[in-house]
This record gives sequence, structure tokens and C-alpha cells, in this order.
Amino acid sequence: MGIRDDAVEVRAQGWRTLAALHGLIEAELERALQAEAKLSVVEYTVLDALSRQDGWHMRMQQLARAAALSSSATTRLVNRLEDRALLTRILCLDDRRGVYTELTPEGRRLLEATRPVHDATLADALEAARATPELAPIVGLLESLSPLMPPAVGASAGN
Repeated sequence: MGIRDDAVEVRAQGWRTLAALHGLIEAELERALQAEAKLSVVEYTVLDALSRQDGWHMRMQQLARAAALSSSATTRLVNRLEDRALLTRILCLDDRRGVYTELTPEGRRLLEATRPVHDATLADALEAARATPELAPIVGLLESLSPLMPPAVGASAGN
């Protein structure tokens, strides 16, 4: 195997490791959010993305990007959440073709009620990943990128 092949394999292994971490976290979040509020991870992601916007609304295209979904998948998701009265659509006054998606008061209440479950589950999943030798380096990298992420248990300032 040449140097170029080695570099490709290193990138591929990194991607596989990242995908494994993502899968572990997503499975745990899915289980916890379904049990707590009958929400999927992507539904929670949409509610969370909307809650972080000034005015609590986003255009459908922005929402699709935030949730990493296609336009048609976003429309189906918004329909489901609208049927549950968690969000609503409103016409954009500037552009009649534009549609905003906005959290309803019920959507805000559900998000606030499930956020602690989401955050605790995420912390637990990351802690489990820290204990897995293959995943620990990526968790450490995430910690270095986010000052808000809790440090590894037993980590000292010098590590």
C-alpha cells in the first residue's frame, strides 16, 4: 500500500469512527426522546433549531438545512409536528411564496420539558463513548472544540 493509499485509509477509518459515535449517540437519544415525549431525534432537532431563532421561526429551507433533510422530508416532518400542534406555518409578509415555520406555545413547553432528558442522555452517551478506546479520541476532540462540553470524568487541567 502506498502513502496515498494510507492517507485514504486513515480518512476512511476516521469517518467510520465518527459514524460509530454518531450512531451510538443517535440511538440513545432516539430511545430516550421516544420514551419521554414520543419525539424522534430529528423532531427534537427541529424544535430546538426553531427555539434558537430570533422570533422563534425559520423559513422551510433553513429548517431543512438545520435538520439535514431534503425539502420533501422537511415538509412531511413539519406536517407531523403541525398535526401535533407543536409548530405552525405562517406566510412570509415580504415574499408571498415564502413560508415560515414557528414554534407554538405547546412546542416550546414540550421542548423545555424534554431538553433535560436530551442533555442528560447526550452526556451519558458521550461518557460511554469515552470508555470505548476507538471512540475516546473523537470525544476528546469534541471536548476541545466546545468549552461548554463537560470534561471527561477524572480529567485534570494538565491533560
